[in-house]
Amino acid sequence: MPKKIIFVLLALFIFNPLQAQDSDRKNQRIRKIDLETPLLARKLIDSPTANMLPRGSFDFDVRVYPQGGVSGAVDIGLTNRFMLGVSYGAANLFGEGGVNWNKRVEFLAKYKVVKESYGLPAISIGFDTQGAGAFDDSLRRYTIKSKGFYAVLSKGYLSGTTPLDFHIGANYSLENKDGDKSPSFFAGTELRFRHDLAWVVEYDVGLNDNKSSSPYGKGRGYLNTGFRWTFSDILNLEIDLKNLLVNRKNAQSFSRELRIIYLEYF
Repeated sequence: MPKKIIFVLLALFIFNPLQAQDSDRKNQRIRKIDLETPLLARKLIDSPTANMLPRGSFDFDVRVYPQGGVSGAVDIGLTNRFMLGVSYGAANLFGEGGVNWNKRVEFLAKYKVVKESYGLPAISIGFDTQGAGAFDDSLRRYTIKSKGFYAVLSKGYLSGTTPLDFHIGANYSLENKDGDKSPSFFAGTELRFRHDLAWVVEYDVGLNDNKSSSPYGKGRGYLNTGFRWTFSDILNLEIDLKNLLVNRKNAQSFSRELRIIYLEYF
C-alpha cells in the first residue's frame, strides 16, 4: 500500500489543476522562482530536487542523526546550472565510546538540464554518494543508501499565494554489496506556508533495499516528513521525522533528526 503514495504524487505532478492560472499568475510564479532560488530546497530531506545553488554561492548542510551521529556537507554553485559538493560524517560523535568515522569522503555533482517554465518542469541529473545515517562497514553502505546516479523533475505551483512544489525522480545507487542492484524511485512535495515556514514530505519506494536477507529495508519504502524554518535568507533550521513506516528490521520506531543549512556568497 505505501508504494501507491508515489503514484498519487505523480498524478498530482502531471494533472494538478493549479496549472490553470491566469497569465499574471504565471509570470509572478516564474519571477518568484528566479528571485527565491536560494530558498528552494536542493534536497527535500534525503531526496534531491532539481533546484540548484545560485552561481557564486555555497552552503553548509549539517545533520544530527540517531546514535550520536553528525554529517556535514559543503555545496558550491559554480554556475546557475551546475553545482558540486563534498561531505563527511561520523556516528557516535556524541556519547560514550569510540567515534565511528565514515570510511570515506563523499561527493555530489548536479546539472540542471531544463530550467522550469510555466509549461515545463525543471529537470536535473546528478550523482551523490552521501547516504543517510551511520555507515555499515561490513556492507559498505549507509543506513539509508545514497542516491548514486539520479534524474529528478521539479515543478512549482501557486495555491492562492501559497507556493507548492512537487518533485519526482529515479535513481541507481552504487551501494549494492548486499546484492540488491535494483533502481529505485522517489517523490516528494514542499508546501511553504509563509516566507519562513515549510512542510516537506517525501517517499522513496526503496526497491534497491528490500531483500529478505538484508538487515535493513522490509519492502515498505522510506516515508519522511519535516518542518523547515527559514530564520533568514541564509539560514534554515529543520526538524525531520524519518522512516515513518519503520522500514528497517532492527528499528522500533521512526527517528528524529535536526538539520541546519547556512548559505553564503563568494
